[in-house]
Order: sequence, then C-alpha cells, then structure tokens
Amino acid sequence: MTDERWVSPLGTRYASPAMQLLWGPTHRVSLWRRLWLALAEAERELGLPITDEALAEMRAHLDDADLAAAARYERRFRHDVMAHVHAFADQAPSARPFLHLGATSAFVTDNADLLVMREGLRLLLGRVIAVLSALEGFAGRTAGLPCLAYTHFQPAQLTTVGKRATLWMQDFGLDVEELCHRLGTLRFRGCQGTTGTQASFLELFAGDDAKVRELERRVTAKLGFREQYAVTGQTYPRKADSAVLDTLSGIAQTAAKMAGDLRLLQHEGELLEPFETEQIGSSAMAYKRNPMRAERISGLARFVISLQANGAHTAASQWLERTLDDSANRRLSLPEAFLGTDAILVLATNIAAGLEVREDVIRRNVAEQMPFMATERWLMLGVAAGGDRQALHEVIRRHSLAVAEAVSRGAPNDLLDRLATDEAFAAVPAADLQAHLEPISYTGRAARQVGEFLEEYLGPLLARARPLAAEAGSAEVRV
Repeated sequence: MTDERWVSPLGTRYASPAMQLLWGPTHRVSLWRRLWLALAEAERELGLPITDEALAEMRAHLDDADLAAAARYERRFRHDVMAHVHAFADQAPSARPFLHLGATSAFVTDNADLLVMREGLRLLLGRVIAVLSALEGFAGRTAGLPCLAYTHFQPAQLTTVGKRATLWMQDFGLDVEELCHRLGTLRFRGCQGTTGTQASFLELFAGDDAKVRELERRVTAKLGFREQYAVTGQTYPRKADSAVLDTLSGIAQTAAKMAGDLRLLQHEGELLEPFETEQIGSSAMAYKRNPMRAERISGLARFVISLQANGAHTAASQWLERTLDDSANRRLSLPEAFLGTDAILVLATNIAAGLEVREDVIRRNVAEQMPFMATERWLMLGVAAGGDRQALHEVIRRHSLAVAEAVSRGAPNDLLDRLATDEAFAAVPAADLQAHLEPISYTGRAARQVGEFLEEYLGPLLARARPLAAEAGSAEVRV
C-alpha cells in the first residue's frame, strides 16, 4: 500500500543519508539506551546494588529497540520516554528495577540531543572542510587569472579568479573556526534531576554529596564529554541551542554568498556550475543551462537562516526551571537546521569540485573594460609629458563617458584611439598608451595573496580542524 502522507524533502531529496540517520529515531533511541546504561553503570560503581545480569542485558540490547512496541506503549501512556523505558525493560527484564533510576526525562532527551548535535557538528565540519579542499585546488589553479572585479555589480578594477575564490574560502574558514569553538565548548547536561537540584540522586546515595558529584563526573566521561553545565534547571540552557543555530546560520550565509556570486558569474558566462551530460535545464527551453545547484543553495540557506530565530525565541521564553513550549519547536528546528545545512554543503562541494572556467569569456570581458582601468595611468603619462593634470582629467572624463555610452549600445571600446588622437595627449605616443593595457599588471598582489592565504591561514586551520571532524562521505546531488 502506498503511503500518501507528506514527507519532508529534506529527507527525500536534499540531506545526506548520514545526517538523516543521526537525527533518525533508531539512532536517538540507541543513545537513550546508552545513557541509561551509563547511569546504571556509574550508580553500580558508586555502591548501588545493581546486578551484573541487569547490566549485561542492557548492553545486549543497545541497538535493537522495538520501535513498534514503544509506539504501542506510548499510545497507552502518552509519554515517549516512559514508553521506551518499558520497551527496554521488556528486552532487559533484569534491569527493570534499575532503569531510569533517579533520572527525569530530560536526562535522556536533553543529553541525547547534545550527543546528536555534537555528531552533527562534526559531520558538518567535515563537509565544510570538503568544500574548502575543493576550492583550494580551484583557487590555486586560477590565482593568476585576471578578471573584472565589481563594486555595486559595476565593473571596478581587476582582481583574479583565484583571489575571488579566497573571499568565499575565508567565510568558510570563519565557519570552521566557529564549528571548532562550538565543539570545544559544548557541554553535557549531566545528572541533575527534575529541577536541577540533584535531590533524587542525593536520596539514592543516602545524602552522600560526594557520590552525587562523582556520579555526574562519571556519566559525563562515559559519554565522551569533558564538562557538564555547572547548573541546570530541568533542561540544559536553551541558549546552547541558539548558539548552535547561529553557527548553522553562519554556514548558510557563507554558502548563499558564494552561490549568489556564482549565479551572477554564470550569467556573465565566466564561471559555470557543473552540468551533467543528460541534464535538462528547462522543460520548455531546451538550450538553457541554469545554475540550479547554486539556486538551490540560495533557497535552502534562506530556510536555515530563518530557523536561527527559533532558537533565540525559545531561549528567551523558558519559564523558571522549565516549560514544555520548547519541545515541539525543537523537534522541528534542530533537525531541520542540521539537515538543511548538510544539504547546502553537499551542493557546495559538488559545485566547488566541478566549476567550469570560461577563460576566453573572462578575457573578453576584461578587454572590453581595460581602457577604463588604464585611465589613471594614462593621466599620469600625460602629466609626465608636460600636460595639465586637471585639463587631462577632463579630457579623459569626457571621452570615457562617451565611450561607456557607446559600449552600452554594443559598440567596441575605442577609448585608447580617441585619446591617442586628442591633441591633449599629442605628446604621449600611442604605443605608450597601449603598453598599459596588460591586465596582469592591474591585479596588484592578488596572486600572491592567494598563495599566502592558502599557506598561512588555510593550511594551519585545516590541520587543527581535521581531527575534530567526522568523515563527510559522498552524497548524491538531486538536481
């Protein structure tokens, strides 16, 4: 029977299987079971009479949760955590008396969220590194290729294709720094009890304050965290979610900026995103080669950036030790932000690895504007030949505006010819004017800046970041 219910395109079209599995129910429940096991182990180590058999049964059923059985329990109890406590107990009956001992629901839900976010941040870090690695080769190959630079999307002076790529890379580099910071400062909620006072654990250990503190340290270490939050209410601070969403929004902003630039440059015919042999650009206009990947990044980025506000509003609206108005929102905003960012980076890697450079078009566009770029040098030549600077400036201004108007109507750029025949420049040989039309001499330190960026900034950054990253792996791009 066909399931006719709506499903999110983040799962069916955009996000990678790896990120989907991280946020899927099977992985989440396996984390809940590991949390219950870690709690029971630590309680046993600190003197509670939890049997070897109970722990062995728990360890044997960490990854084979019966989700259908849990769903039946939830229909009865209307409580998802207690449904899974009972489903786990059915599989590990010797552990039934000890499961969830002293804990509240947030012990598993919140700590599991932190674990998933940590894994998700590592995966995204790997994906950003993959984008940077692809752009690194591209920037190196095109470091010395002159192209028009734009301000206000109007031709300004020259830069190089590789230098422009480093602008995208620097933004991604800042995202790497932010991801590393988030991974380094993400804390565990720990074992805080129902309102964060640890009263239930203090009772379990007959008022032994030291054992309660040691319990938290041990559980925190078992789950791979160095620190837990110093204090909590029932939940960990929702500012942590807000900060993570800020980070994901930042990645989306970076990718959207690059995608927007590529959409403009594809219109100019200078850089083209990959286009597969049998890919169709338009159902009606068979000749079209649209920047579909970059456009999709723009659309997905808009969605991820919009989710940033959810975390901020949730953090701002929590009452006292906790309310439940965060729950439904977080079930949507957190996984969708991660899946959306993952999808963006899969697309960005695909584009960066397959960018097509149309060097002839770039040279043609440069040549069309080069006489305007040379006007300041021509002015200096005229002054050196004895001309009046202000009078020469007016001559250049008048001819430049006339030529610009003509070029906009499709005429060739004949500014050099006009100046060469103007008596104001009679003392300057036309060959001297022509000598100042070599594009590479107008790119300043751009090519060297590319090398310095790759060697002095990017290399050390990636060396620090790679040990923290998860293997990104490949993912299909559905265009």
